[in-house]
Amino acid sequence: MSRIRLYWPHAGRWLARLALPLMLLGATGCASLPAGHTASEHDPWERYNRAVFEFNDSLDRALIKPAAEVYRDYVPDLFQFLLRNFFANFRDAATAVHHLIQGKPAEAGVSAGRVLINSTIGFFGLGDPASELGLQKTNEDFGQTFGVWGAGPGPYFVLPVLGPSTVRDSLGTVLDFRLDPMDAVVAPGDGRTVSYGLIALDRRAAFIDAEGTIDALSFDRYASIRDAFLARRRSQIYDGSPPPTPLEEFED
Repeated sequence: MSRIRLYWPHAGRWLARLALPLMLLGATGCASLPAGHTASEHDPWERYNRAVFEFNDSLDRALIKPAAEVYRDYVPDLFQFLLRNFFANFRDAATAVHHLIQGKPAEAGVSAGRVLINSTIGFFGLGDPASELGLQKTNEDFGQTFGVWGAGPGPYFVLPVLGPSTVRDSLGTVLDFRLDPMDAVVAPGDGRTVSYGLIALDRRAAFIDAEGTIDALSFDRYASIRDAFLARRRSQIYDGSPPPTPLEEFED
């Protein structure tokens, strides 16, 4: 009995970690495909992805979207503006590094310049005078960097809670979290948890109005979000000018 008591806390933590994957795995067999469904070569794990998508959608409707609506409607606009700029300043620091290792020194200089200006005369990133001076903001992450290095996206893959991704971007997301520059400023604990929560609410609030258009125009919401995500990521990797796909070349 003493040995059981000794190891039970560890077993409890492992069971908690396994609970969500096991729930999603069980739901995979229940995910149905819509009438007239056409398989996508980019989505070989579609049944699993749809199960996770439905889980994420239920969680969003029950918890995340209502919280984002409260944040958008009741938190003062000035606070939202300052908060968005403050966290975006950390993102600029990471973007400068990504531009550099992607072989884009000019873009790296612009992002580094943004950090310098916004961290000083912008009052620690609360303001964004760099944009007013013509230093355009860009966003880069490990998924994009891997793509620039020549790594293909791999199959489409929906992450629990985090949403649309690919195999390449999923690996990139892990590294983005591990090497987030905010970790050097915000100590681990409740402060960092609150910070990430505020970032998530702010980003979710920004998409509340846009999702109505998606719902109104989509016969299959899952497929619409998947195709839009893949097209957007491809555009980001090629800095807005992706080469034509074989199908587009054929149509031309």
